Amino acid sequence: MMWTTWWIWMAGALVLAILEVLAPTHILLGFAIGAFATGGLLYIGGAAFFATSLPYTLVFFAVVSLLAWVVMRRVFGLRMEQVKTWSKEEDIND
Repeated sequence: MMWTTWWIWMAGALVLAILEVLAPTHILLGFAIGAFATGGLLYIGGAAFFATSLPYTLVFFAVVSLLAWVVMRRVFGLRMEQVKTWSKEEDIND
């Protein structure tokens, strides 16, 4: 059962983190954190029911990834890449 091998989850987290550096979107970093948490939980042996059920493992991965993405979205904020328009009364240097 490959999904119960902790180092596969950790390797997946590393690959996703590297891809996040190449394409900074904060989405892959959320998945990397989820994979890291799943691998860590499997490493310490805290999840005996993960060994018997792939759906439970994937649900845990998805929930942790979603929570990590929501927290990062809250911390880093929404980018507002809009052009600032200046009125004639405003000085650009103020």
